[in-house]
Amino acid sequence: DRGDIKVIQNSIMLGKSHSHFSCISWDLCTALETSVRLSGVHLSGQHGTVAVGLSERNAPQTLGIEPRVMYKRILQQAGFIQFAQLQFLEAKELFRSGQLDVRELISLYPFLLPASSSFIRSHPPLHEYADLNQLTQGDQEKMAKCKQFLMSYLNEVRSTDVANGYKEDVDTALLKLYAEANHESLLDLLASENFCILTDSAAWLEKHKKFFALGLLYHSNGQDAAALQLWVKIVNGDIQDSTRTDLYEYIVDFLTSCSDHELVWKYAEWLLQRSEEIGIYVFTRRPQEEGQDNSFNPDDVMSCLNKYPKSLVKYLEFLVLERRIQKEKYHTHLAVLYLEKVLNLKSLEAERNEELFETQAKLQSLLRESDLYRTCFILDKVSGSDLHMECAILYGKLEEHDKALHILVHVLKDFAAAEDYCVWNSKNKDLPYRQKLFHMLLTAYLNSSSAEHELVMAAVDLLNSHAADFDAALVLRLLPDSWSVQLLSSFLTGAMRESIHSQRMSQIALGLAKAENFIYKHEKVKLKGNTTVLSDRKLCQVCQTPFCEPAFVRYPNGSVVHTHCAAGRLVTSNTNHHFSSPSGRT
Repeated sequence: DRGDIKVIQNSIMLGKSHSHFSCISWDLCTALETSVRLSGVHLSGQHGTVAVGLSERNAPQTLGIEPRVMYKRILQQAGFIQFAQLQFLEAKELFRSGQLDVRELISLYPFLLPASSSFIRSHPPLHEYADLNQLTQGDQEKMAKCKQFLMSYLNEVRSTDVANGYKEDVDTALLKLYAEANHESLLDLLASENFCILTDSAAWLEKHKKFFALGLLYHSNGQDAAALQLWVKIVNGDIQDSTRTDLYEYIVDFLTSCSDHELVWKYAEWLLQRSEEIGIYVFTRRPQEEGQDNSFNPDDVMSCLNKYPKSLVKYLEFLVLERRIQKEKYHTHLAVLYLEKVLNLKSLEAERNEELFETQAKLQSLLRESDLYRTCFILDKVSGSDLHMECAILYGKLEEHDKALHILVHVLKDFAAAEDYCVWNSKNKDLPYRQKLFHMLLTAYLNSSSAEHELVMAAVDLLNSHAADFDAALVLRLLPDSWSVQLLSSFLTGAMRESIHSQRMSQIALGLAKAENFIYKHEKVKLKGNTTVLSDRKLCQVCQTPFCEPAFVRYPNGSVVHTHCAAGRLVTSNTNHHFSSPSGRT
């Protein structure tokens, strides 16, 4: 049975008694695309080379489509086939090789593309799927794998040329995926430079209750006020978001580096109300370059801190101890606050309280190191209390050392503190002043009405440990005759060594001075040996005018100048050279 053959519109129809066959004429492009769709051919390596070769040889028959463009389209189609089969590694390579517009892939995922996107899918389509739901047939596990792949792929391509021209679509889609999956990279995306579209992204983050991330989004778009308003609500418990358990500290750091000073002032009191110790950082840890900025004038800050005593103390410590501001009112104010806290803690009978010990140490350190506070004012506040050490320090500032040493020796009986008193009070002073203080301390030990054994031993220890700080001859006149040489052996040895050392140093200095004098005398003799002729034709080397009187100045190089010119030091560079030399005397 041969059958009948008919030709109908580029098709050959073959009819037989029991069957019919149709042969349709296709162009190469359509044939390859259909083959890919039907068989899922992986076009890479040899297959890809063959396809390009065929395309190039059959270019006139491909309806005007360039061979390379056709090849890329086929790779893209193959990529979607691999994607549908969850072969993500192969799909990614095909998408890259085919230079796929990544939005084609994003458009498969419902609601990921922003509403403002102008993207339209390729026509004819690269695949037959409406969206991810159709592709996975509602399988949640497959859908999760597809979303994980897209997250990875978008993260790789967002900083490459693949995303050029539509970075907003890519970053917005990536943000939505991260938020939906509660992925840790969401914060990294928002903390770095990004192109997320604000309206779409904000709605999505709010939908998934990512309020901290929403604040970061506002910040990246220059809306710090909106970001802070949101974060404050989280800290206050008005909205729930457990992303950061240290959000309060984060806000403090954020405002510390914030350039919008009005925003800092707006939230300063809120910060201090929650924690005086941490909230004060917003004023004390600001960038150094803001040092000259008047927005945070210390007086204005202190006015704000008056209701917060702990913060006020920390701020004054910052001004006085860290920034070293030399203003009496800050030093006095800090000393008064320390003093009031010490007296308050003592009134609560907290003698062994660690806070009392720490505050009292700070007070004593400030009183010793600072010379700017109002000494008499502080002394009036201390008088009548049992703060004897503080009284001694204040008397020392007033140069009333006898009163200070009396307190240390006879009231507190703290001999080590008395020695320290002499050391720090004589710091940066000359030796006679230092010796005066140590002699006063020795006198306080020796002239006690009750010759207590402990005072005698304190005097001996003082002499033996500070021999260099005493005038040995004066000490020997003060000491009781009953004291033995053995008792003072260390002092006498030290004093002898110091005396011998001083004598030898004086002899060395005298010898050096004599040597220098001999050098000058030798130079003078040499100069006197030279003859200098002065006439009415001789000109001054400085002013170039004749000499009108016999007085003149001669330099070692032979230059002759007027006495007034020499006094004005108006000499030539050659003369200057000689004048600056030790041997260049006139």
